[in-house]
This record gives sequence, structure tokens and C-alpha cells, in this order.
Amino acid sequence: MSSTSVPVRSGAGEGSVGSRGRLADLAAYAGVSEATVSRVLNDKPGVAVATRQAVLTAVDVLGYERPSKLSRNSAGLVGLITPELTNPVFPMFAQSIETQMAAAGFTPVLCTQTPGGVHEDEYVQMLLDRGVSAIVFVSGYHADSRAAVDRYTALRERGLPIALVNGYREGIDATFISHDDHASMRLAVRHLRDLGHTRIGFATGPARYVPVQRRIEGFRAAMADLDGHDGVALDELICTTLFSVEGGAAAGRQLIEAGATGIVCGSDVMALGVMRAAQQLGLSVPGDLSVVGGDDVPFMTFVDPPLTTVRMDVMGMAAAAVTAVLEEIAGEPVDRREYLFDPELILRESTGPVRR
Repeated sequence: MSSTSVPVRSGAGEGSVGSRGRLADLAAYAGVSEATVSRVLNDKPGVAVATRQAVLTAVDVLGYERPSKLSRNSAGLVGLITPELTNPVFPMFAQSIETQMAAAGFTPVLCTQTPGGVHEDEYVQMLLDRGVSAIVFVSGYHADSRAAVDRYTALRERGLPIALVNGYREGIDATFISHDDHASMRLAVRHLRDLGHTRIGFATGPARYVPVQRRIEGFRAAMADLDGHDGVALDELICTTLFSVEGGAAAGRQLIEAGATGIVCGSDVMALGVMRAAQQLGLSVPGDLSVVGGDDVPFMTFVDPPLTTVRMDVMGMAAAAVTAVLEEIAGEPVDRREYLFDPELILRESTGPVRR
């Protein structure tokens, strides 16, 4: 799935899409050939559904008029802003939200942020310039406890429906959709405890993010009744680093050196890094070290050993975010508050009994 970002264009007013220049614009935007654009605009067969939708989305977003035979019964554009798609959980959210928006008759516009790329606020302004009916934010600046919330309150003051996924902040009159981070830590720690582990570490991302802060709180609470863990000792078993394989590997080495026999990870990608660190140190998983991931992205069943993880209900969360903004667009009363979605422990082969 390719990301769709909204370009800044001058002179892109409405008009037909028949000229060669405009065909080139559409082809570049949709990432296809001009011949494919022509086939779609002339309603010819032999074009994949996803490709056809990408071209039609380009027509709508760039402000061109569809040919009459392709006139859509769409209620308008809806923006979707996500972080980079290198973490597999974000494409999962994007695909689910886009599919449900399209099924409801809206044209989803996917905007992905990359380091050094377009800023979230710039994407928002571009989307507003295109007249979007709503915006869904997945792990945006609302998830960063250091970021100001006025960017979101300004959107609400102008009456734009928004939904904020994973990252609750006080003072924003909007719908929040969150993974229950405290519950996920209880599940992971209890599982390792049941296997006999008492020296349990936690590898997670930067502490400024709200979900990370909640997971640290949940981890501390879940560990509180374990013998021999005062606050200082527990601090040695919590490592905040980058949400990446490399970050997981660095945290894994630190926690293994601190004596951890089981490690809970803030994401599946980080868990891969922890497993890499264990291998480099000559340890086996799960013989010497048990590892629990987080999210349950699709390929975790294919790693060696298959990863035990705490599944995030991506489909349910996506559906709730879409429902919230669509109901508000329709003028229906919406209870704007935070909705927590339960995690599920998925048992595979990366966890086992502690070696006595």
C-alpha cells in the first residue's frame, strides 16, 4: 500500500482531466503510468481495484472533475494522518481505516509522516484547503506529552470532527481511541510470572509518549507484588529507547546484563531486537530468555521462534475511530471521550519456564 500525501500545488483549480499535463499530474500522484490513468478515466477493464481507487483519489484530491461516467456518490474527503509506515502496525491501521471510510462512501486521503518530511500541521492545513470532512490521527503529536494540544483544540473550535488514536490528552474535546496499556502489561507480566520468572525487564520507546508512560505505570503496578523489587531495583529493569529493532537490541543487552530472564517489549519490532541481542550474547530464546512482544503484526508467526505477544485490537480501534467521525459528520450526538480496547495475549514459542 503506497502512502498518499497531499502536495502543495498552484493553479490546480477544478477542470477536466483530459489534457496530457493533467494526466501526467494524476499519474505521478497515484504512482502509475499515464496509460493506466487513461484506462481508469475511460472506465476500461483490466485495472486492479486498488489502482483504480488510487487514480480516482488523485482526481478528487487534486481538484479535478471526474468524467460523468465515473461520478462518485461520495460524501467527501476524510484525512488520515499516520507516522511512517516502517512500523507494520501503522499500515495495519491505515488499511483498516481507509477500507472502512471507502465503504461508507468517503474518499480517504492518507498522509504519512517521515523524519525530516512534511510536518503534521502542514498536512492538516493541506487537508483543510481540500475541504476534508474529518481527520483521523494515528499516534500523532497528541501522543507526545511535550507537544502542545492547541493544534487540536483549534480544529474542534472550527467544528471539524476528529478522532485521535493511541495518545490521550486532557483539554481536547474529541474522541480518543486507545489500546489499554495497563491491561497489556498485566497480561505480559502475569504470563512470565506463571512461568516462574521474577527478574522481568521492560523494553519500550521514548518516555515522552503517552502510551509509553501508561505502559511503564502498568508494568510497575504488575511487578509491585513480586518479592525483592523495590523502586530502585525496578528502575534497573525498565529501559526506554527507540521504537526500532536497533532500539530493542540496545535495551535487550542492557536488561540481560541487569539479570532479566524475561523481557516484555513495547512493540513486536523491538522484540525482534531483543531476540537479536540474546543471540549475539550466546543465549537461546526461550531457553535462557523469554521475550514478549506487543501489537501482533502479521509476520510474527514466521520469526524463529514465533513471538509470544500482546495483540492490539487494530480492527476494532479503527472501526471505532471511523464510526466516531462519521456519526459526527452526520450530525449525530457523539460522546467525545476516551474508549479503551482490551488487549489479548497470543501465546507462541518465544516464552518458556525460567531456567532454575
